[in-house]
Amino acid sequence: MNHHQSQRTIDIDTRLVTTGAALTVAGAVVACTGMAIAAFAVATAGRRMIRAMEVPPSQQAAMMWRQAMEASRAGRQAWQSASDAQNGSLAR
Repeated sequence: MNHHQSQRTIDIDTRLVTTGAALTVAGAVVACTGMAIAAFAVATAGRRMIRAMEVPPSQQAAMMWRQAMEASRAGRQAWQSASDAQNGSLAR
């Protein structure tokens, strides 16, 4: 009895694989180009918006920082005076 092992091979159409790879590369190039154009449009619009502002963002940030520091200082002083008043009334 002869036992022959059959070897299975995969028959791949290399033309289809090549065509698929080429279409994938072309699609990637088109997608990257589209993303670059969109990024350029958004950056340009952002620059225009910042130029049109009356107060630049850096000055707005500085003003907000000063306001936050003043609010923090006022809160700390209020806390200390309330604490001092409570300690004074307990000491009596």
